[in-house]
Amino acid sequence: MDPFPHNIFVINCPGTGSVQAGRAAACQGCPNQKLCAAGAAGPDPAEAAALRERLRCVKHVVLVLSGKGGVGKSTFSALLAHGLAADESKQVALLDIDICGPSIPKMMGLEGEQVCSYCFCRGGLKCLVEKHYRFFIHQFLRDVDWGEIDYLIIDTPPGTSDEHLSIVQYLGASHVDGAVIITTPQEVSLQDVRKEINFCHKVKLPIIGVVENMSGFICPKCKNESQIFPPTTGGAEKMCQNLNVSLLGKVPLDPQIGKSCDKGQSFLSEAPESPATASYRNIIQRIQEYCDLQHTQEEKII
Repeated sequence: MDPFPHNIFVINCPGTGSVQAGRAAACQGCPNQKLCAAGAAGPDPAEAAALRERLRCVKHVVLVLSGKGGVGKSTFSALLAHGLAADESKQVALLDIDICGPSIPKMMGLEGEQVCSYCFCRGGLKCLVEKHYRFFIHQFLRDVDWGEIDYLIIDTPPGTSDEHLSIVQYLGASHVDGAVIITTPQEVSLQDVRKEINFCHKVKLPIIGVVENMSGFICPKCKNESQIFPPTTGGAEKMCQNLNVSLLGKVPLDPQIGKSCDKGQSFLSEAPESPATASYRNIIQRIQEYCDLQHTQEEKII
């Protein structure tokens, strides 16, 4: 029997802002129960003010999430940053908060550099007690001089863990445009993405849309498409229709993506004619349009 029944996450969760958070019967077995029960609803007013000041020159904040590991979330985060930074008038920052398994330094060609990551700089920190996650994420957000940037892309660990609650709570004191959720076509991935979408609704995190990675393989010679990971339940497209969430696009498999990431280079530049590159560019454009619309609406409110 599944120790974390699907309906706990989808139907009965009281939400992180509820007085029953962490205490309701539905909270039993939830990996975030202790955090919610402790009443950790975010930074205190002084911290919130400091965070707002630190991030006041950050125009857009985008979280990249996934329900399951291994679906290409960090790869997408890196290529989103590369794609946005292709416009030389834009300043882009990329933050990896996967404390115990950061991938971004290697994918961005920074392996061995003094990047702002405790796990990376200290050379193999394998495990942290729960309370330290919040400390490190708080430090990443408040103590780093981000300067004037157009986009802050935050690559998160898979699932709905303490890191996710922490980042949403701290950014709630400032601003976040929304989340991009990464999946693959098969049901084993989609079932976790549904929980991720429910998590976003519960913590009032806007969802920019879903990206379906590894969506078929287009043969470079015959141009025929093969479904390596068959969408047995309709894939991300049907799921998005059922849950009223935007499908930003589908990215086909391309072996060059992995090779480029291992070399710390941009796949978008190395394989400009690939069908996957065309998909990435269309998705990145849609994310830009969403962020621009959010910014316009906020200016009207002000």
